[in-house]
Order: sequence, then C-alpha cells, then structure tokens
Amino acid sequence: MARPTIEAGVERDSVRPVQGHPILHVLPPGQTDAGALVVADLHLGLGSFEPGQPSPPGSRPAEIAEELLTVARETGARSLIVAGDVKQPIVGATPPLRREIFEFFSALLAQGLEVSVVAGNHDVGLARALPKEVALHSSAGVRLGTVGIFHGHRWPSNRVLAARTLVAGHLHPGFRLAPSTQGAGGKARCWLRVEFPPPVRDRRRRRHGPVLARELIVLPALNPLTGTESLNRNAPARYRTFLWKRFVLRGSARAYLLDGTDLGVLRPPGPAPTPAA
Repeated sequence: MARPTIEAGVERDSVRPVQGHPILHVLPPGQTDAGALVVADLHLGLGSFEPGQPSPPGSRPAEIAEELLTVARETGARSLIVAGDVKQPIVGATPPLRREIFEFFSALLAQGLEVSVVAGNHDVGLARALPKEVALHSSAGVRLGTVGIFHGHRWPSNRVLAARTLVAGHLHPGFRLAPSTQGAGGKARCWLRVEFPPPVRDRRRRRHGPVLARELIVLPALNPLTGTESLNRNAPARYRTFLWKRFVLRGSARAYLLDGTDLGVLRPPGPAPTPAA
C-alpha cells in the first residue's frame, strides 16, 4: 500500500502495512522501528482442530501467535493492539477455548509484547479468558497518537473520530480474482484504504461527533479461516454493512493485496445476493 502523503507542518504517526501479512505497523513521527502492531479478527476457536487432522496454514492459534512474534521481531514493535473479534463464539467461550485464548496471549506476553484489545462484536465475555496483563478497551475504540482504532460494528468515540487516521477490522475485506495459469482463482484477503473528503462544518446537534479523520484503513482478517467478502463483486453481508455504509462509502476506497499489489479504486458493487431458502 502506498504511504499516505504527510501534510505540511503536521507531525503524525506513520501507518505501514507489513508486506505479506495482514498486520499494520504504526510508528511515532520520525521513528523507523519500535511502534505498535495492529491486527483484527483472530476468531480463535474457529474450525475444529483434531489431532492428526490437517488445518489451513496459519490458522491455528500457535501459528497465529508465531506470525505476530516474527513480525514484531522484524519490525522492532513493542506492543500489539487487537482491533476486535479475538474469539469466534459471540457470547462466552467453552473452558477449552478460554484456556486456548489464555495460552495464546501468554505466549505474546512472554516475549515482552505489551498487548491490548478493543472489544469486537464476538468478544462478549472475553475478559474471563484474558491474562490480567492484557488491557481490554470498550468497542468505542482507543487512540494511539494520531491513529484511532476501533472494531467497526458500532460508532466509535468522538476522540477516536478526531484522529487523523482511522483503523478498523470487522469487514473481512477481500477481492475475487479471475482464474489464471497460476491458480484457479478465488477470494483473496485485501486491505482497504479510504480517503475522506474534508469534513463539512455542521452546527446541528448530533448524538455523535463528526468524522474528522482524513482516511480509514480496513484491516484484512488475521485468521485465514474467516469468511472473506468479495467487495469487487457484492456488497458486504448484512451484519457488516455498518462500517461499509457509514465509513467506506463516504470516501474513495482503494484495495491492495497482502503483497502490496494495487487493485485500483473499489467501485461500490450491488447488494449481496439473498441466500436461497
């Protein structure tokens, strides 16, 4: 993904997708290492992993943790923010899954990473499974310098909306590619970068503050097992339309594959097809 233009006279954090990974690296002004990694949509517990049975590469919790630790070592990042949907069950978690979640975060903490989580719509009851060292924030989001981070299923706080750059998950953005000699085609995870027009001054009293951010970055789902939306073919599924309608469609969106390939401007597709009865 192309690096956003820095406005004259404005010091702001740099946001850099890590090439080949669905991981964002956020750096304070003037720094080239350290900073924080931001990811979304781990959906731990998705799929059944029986001993001796194969699973898609990178989908097991231990593999996801190792990917994060490898990128942290390569970038020098010292902290990790999960922008929602740590677990797959929407409400609660079974005792085995709670143990799995605890061990997942313990592995990250043991390597010196500071870890925090912004609650997503799948994270009801998550607190019981987290090590006490993991900071859990509400779904209203959190600020990291000039970057506002939220999950994307509900309206973020005014403080988050006032950030220069917004980062969200939830949408599971993807692109359906045509078949080629290299592959049979299919959906591939992608990044979305949405540039917003300048905010319009509005004196009307509203429940929420205005969106003052100039751009939004939508993270690909970290877990490769999660469902992926073909945003160049159909509008998102109904339960993901909030972020799509209220944020993505308000600006100009561009899509990028994980390897950095520029897929061009994303044209709003038609409505998603109604599932057959």
